[in-house]
Amino acid sequence: MKRSVQQSATWLAALVLALVVHTLTLAFVVLGGWTIVVNAQFAAAWALGALLIAIGWMLRPRLGSLPADAEVLDPSSAPQVYGMAERVADRIGVKRPQKVAVRDLVLGTTYARTGPLRVPVLVIGLPSWLALSPRQRVALLARAYAELPTGGELIVDGALATLGAWREALIGAAPLRAREAAHTQMATSLGVLNSNSTGYEAVSFLGRIVGRVLGGPVLLTEYCLKRLARSDDARRHERRQARALRVLTAEELAEIDGLLASGRYVAPMQAAALRGESVASIRRTALLVPNSAHDGVRTTAPGSAPSGSVLSSSELLGSAESDRIDDELLRHYTRAIRSFGLVI
Repeated sequence: MKRSVQQSATWLAALVLALVVHTLTLAFVVLGGWTIVVNAQFAAAWALGALLIAIGWMLRPRLGSLPADAEVLDPSSAPQVYGMAERVADRIGVKRPQKVAVRDLVLGTTYARTGPLRVPVLVIGLPSWLALSPRQRVALLARAYAELPTGGELIVDGALATLGAWREALIGAAPLRAREAAHTQMATSLGVLNSNSTGYEAVSFLGRIVGRVLGGPVLLTEYCLKRLARSDDARRHERRQARALRVLTAEELAEIDGLLASGRYVAPMQAAALRGESVASIRRTALLVPNSAHDGVRTTAPGSAPSGSVLSSSELLGSAESDRIDDELLRHYTRAIRSFGLVI
């Protein structure tokens, strides 16, 4: 009990510190706007205000967006995909995805709320999806839904991203290599390689010194926030596991985690794609890859659930529905297998 209270207090401290970071970010925008409004007759005030607003904009928390290579599926052309995604979301207890997208070269599947309107979006990696049995597909979606961060986690993660941007700007910046190379070439051609440092080099050196001085508090704040946030890692893992276990057994969750971590189904699929085999043949090849890392023997038949499972494959996704999903995604599979050799 005492340990739980201590963890709660530590997490509360992390939230407060994260809110302070976000408040400072907002302060740049407010101060920039106030500078322009109060001193609107001065051009320098406009320049300073615009600079402060730009800094606040660059350091703003990111609301997330679809990856550039993701293709959103039309619900009318993929009703089985959307139907399965909604059934699993209902069982896990999260909002149904308004958009389902696919990616050709990504193994993982993610679920997140994106944009200012926090639209729930499910993004499926086609190489993994093609390789999984119906039961494993349910497990993959359950795992993705369970990973959805809470509001507090989003606040802390956003503050850490802001502090990381500050650290990179103040400490990680270095002189432009192209500029240094051009300076060296010019000095060599003019025969003044041993000449005194130029104004550019002096200002660059001064900028790095100032950056390290100002970066000290940023580093300290980032270090403290990471330490405070780490105290909630165990409870975060428990929350996500509890979500996933609404649909899966612990054995199924461990199986899908191990399968995604090992990626042992990728190489056979790549070899089959290079041989020019069809999508159906590549899927059969992937389903024959052993699921057990210990004895190399598949412990369950494709599409069947292990003993003690809290779901049946026919309840959330049966073999027939899974086949119809493959039919809906056939065009995307056909395009994706042309690039399977690029999957790492």
